[in-house]
Amino acid sequence: MSTIISILFTYNQLLLSQINQLLIFIAKNISLKAPKYDMTSPKYKKLTVDRLPIIKTFEKLDYKQMLKEYKIANAKDKKPVNPRGKNPVEPDTVCPRCDAPHNYIYDNAGGRGQLCCKVCDLHFSKNKVNLKTELFICPFCGHALSKKKDRKHFFVHKCVNKKCDFYLNSLAKLSLEDLEEYKKDKHKFKLHYIYREFTTDFFDIDLYSMPKGSTSLKFRNFSSHVMGLCLTYNVNLGLSTRRTALALWEIHGVKISHVMVSRYAITAAAMVKPFVDNYDYKPTTYLAADETYTKVKGVHQYIWLVMDAIKKSILGYQASFTRDTGPCILTMRMAFDKFKEFPGKSLKFIADGYTAYKLA
Repeated sequence: MSTIISILFTYNQLLLSQINQLLIFIAKNISLKAPKYDMTSPKYKKLTVDRLPIIKTFEKLDYKQMLKEYKIANAKDKKPVNPRGKNPVEPDTVCPRCDAPHNYIYDNAGGRGQLCCKVCDLHFSKNKVNLKTELFICPFCGHALSKKKDRKHFFVHKCVNKKCDFYLNSLAKLSLEDLEEYKKDKHKFKLHYIYREFTTDFFDIDLYSMPKGSTSLKFRNFSSHVMGLCLTYNVNLGLSTRRTALALWEIHGVKISHVMVSRYAITAAAMVKPFVDNYDYKPTTYLAADETYTKVKGVHQYIWLVMDAIKKSILGYQASFTRDTGPCILTMRMAFDKFKEFPGKSLKFIADGYTAYKLA
């Protein structure tokens, strides 16, 4: 017996020694302060959101006022452009910043599309005459971002500068295997800096509107008792509207259509919704978010939920046909509306690695 104990003790000491060595190896080689979304494979960088760009704003100018100021400062008029090349500026071209006519605009790139205004010194493209009031600048290299994709709720702007520090660092982190795959299928990797400009104002969307198709509680053919039976079978027991109508006929002798059962359910939801939405949940600072899908009449719909992780109360919810950022933002808005005073940085928001949550 003593021999077995001594063997087990020796083996236990050996295991503790190996664990000690593993801890030393982890402490030396694995950084515990790595960024939260520093994925091992560069393919997963599509799940990350880059930091905000530098926003450069442009003010609208008046070319007539600028010509007057030039004349006062230089005691002479600014002469119009004397075109000598093979690519004259079209007569309907106007400077998007100062509204200078075409005789003050010259071709700056030998017919490749770039024009320059002699009055305000603005460089712009003849194919994109409308000047944006804001210009997005890459925070790593200072180059202007190019609009590449038009999504449902946002535009994707990308830094195409091949000498950008962000791109060079991302490229340097690729293994030889990933580098070979990147040369074949570049769309699988995210190496350039990108910024998503949202085009929808989600703060103007009504979160608390009543559902379509709801009816009133003025009963004509049936009573409130029949409505209660419909809700019991349809909601509490989870029967379909057709099964509910069949149960009411076979059990209670009430002849009702499945359409009326559906209307009763929608009406009840419309009546309960304001109480659910406006109730004072007194949420904690620990929120959890997730999405799932359900099938309604053969069509997939996504259900978004944000709940209080401590009290288990649902603070925000949305149903949508798409799994994109829009309904995610509305769900978070509804949840944050439950706070009388927003907790700010003390809020702990837990979600999975799906990009929509970081974007929202």
